[in-house]
Amino acid sequence: MSKGMVLRLRDSYISPLSTRYASSEMKYLFSPNKKFTTWRKLWIALAEAEMELGLPITQEQINEMKQFANDINYETAEAQEKKVRHDVMAHVFAFGQQCPHAKPIIHLGATSCYVGDNTDIMIMTEALFLIEKKLAATIAALSKFALAYKDLPTLGYTHFQAAQTTTVGKRATLWIQDLLMDLEDVSYQLSKAKLLGSKGTTGTQASFLELFDGDHEKCKTLDKKIAEKMGFASCFAVSGQTYTRKLDSQMLSVLSGIAQSASKFANDIRLLQHLKEVEEPFEKDQIGSSAMAYKRNPMRTERMTALARYVMVDSLNPAITAATQWFERTLDDSANKRIAIPEAFLAVDAILNLYENVASGMVVYPKVITKHLMEELPFMATENIMMNAVKRGADRQELHEKIRIYSMEAGRVVKEQGRKNDLMQRIANDNDFGVTMADLEEILRPQNYVGRAPEQTVVFINEMVDPVLAKYHLENIYRSEINL
Repeated sequence: MSKGMVLRLRDSYISPLSTRYASSEMKYLFSPNKKFTTWRKLWIALAEAEMELGLPITQEQINEMKQFANDINYETAEAQEKKVRHDVMAHVFAFGQQCPHAKPIIHLGATSCYVGDNTDIMIMTEALFLIEKKLAATIAALSKFALAYKDLPTLGYTHFQAAQTTTVGKRATLWIQDLLMDLEDVSYQLSKAKLLGSKGTTGTQASFLELFDGDHEKCKTLDKKIAEKMGFASCFAVSGQTYTRKLDSQMLSVLSGIAQSASKFANDIRLLQHLKEVEEPFEKDQIGSSAMAYKRNPMRTERMTALARYVMVDSLNPAITAATQWFERTLDDSANKRIAIPEAFLAVDAILNLYENVASGMVVYPKVITKHLMEELPFMATENIMMNAVKRGADRQELHEKIRIYSMEAGRVVKEQGRKNDLMQRIANDNDFGVTMADLEEILRPQNYVGRAPEQTVVFINEMVDPVLAKYHLENIYRSEINL
């Protein structure tokens, strides 16, 4: 890139999704090269299908088109678009300049949406396959984490207030479960992928019916052939000039679901990092704050939260577009689609790059986790202590009242004086409970209070996660570096 080009780029807006966040694979899918080479492949597929169905198109013409399928004369196309103000016709013209023999049959019978809409579907589908693989890789990383920490007791929270004990691994299964639901939605969306085909100006295939001399079967077969040549099983049965914009809405609804799951995870990690229990990866030379050198800010998860918020809001764009289309087509979708669709995919790609990176490198501090748990566990253990005393003949109601009073006093010591929780000492000093501090230490073993959390974690991974991940070749998934 020349110095002048670099300077000009610095004087223009460039999306951070391209420069900072998304992977090279996803950026390529929404690049001009991918778009316009796909247009040419669609024109070749159309010409081949028309030739096979009896139209006067020669193999030489198709070979000529194939010769230039990936060699786009952008300067010619851009100059022509300035003249005619129509991107598809500009590229038809440019293709024709390179293929003089094929020029008369390029785009034969088609409308702009033949290349525009079919390409959009193909790119979204390919992008969703990439998202699917990254989702699976993220689930795999979290699964390893869940099994590694399935037995580590930790304070559970409701309303971000101390609640019953769970384990670090069991908590991770909640994040995984959300992603499994997203993966199921992605797989379902991919399972029903279909092209627009070649439907004509208002979806009636009138131009093709004319080309095929009124042969309806050939019109139907044309769509099937185009779909097969482009790697799809079928086309939409009916359409206006465009495929229904409901598809865009469904696609971004799936992406929004992934963003929701990622944001939930990211917020949990940010809270845990505040508690100094779990941290996202932090590199040796990373700076957490420009002012406070000691800080280890959760940069990755904060970025996940920010990008997820963008995707959730962006998903409203195709929903509104789908709801406001007029009859067989309007053009108020075009400018919106050019921005909303690519940016949603780029953002979710960036989110999953971060998610997999964080999930693969989370740092756990068991001693801090245990410290926080033991500050609250005495309160939670009182039911067990009381039941043991009742078994030995104590009066439950009297003990309940004593525990209530002792708990209030211990809580006041913690909150007002900043001292350690002394509830257990108060109980040990009361002969009515009949327990020593040694007895209470055994009662206060955190593992006694995790319920089935370790077992639930193992069963969930073995029965719900592993069978799903077995469908994916995760060792072949490229993982993007988090550079900025």
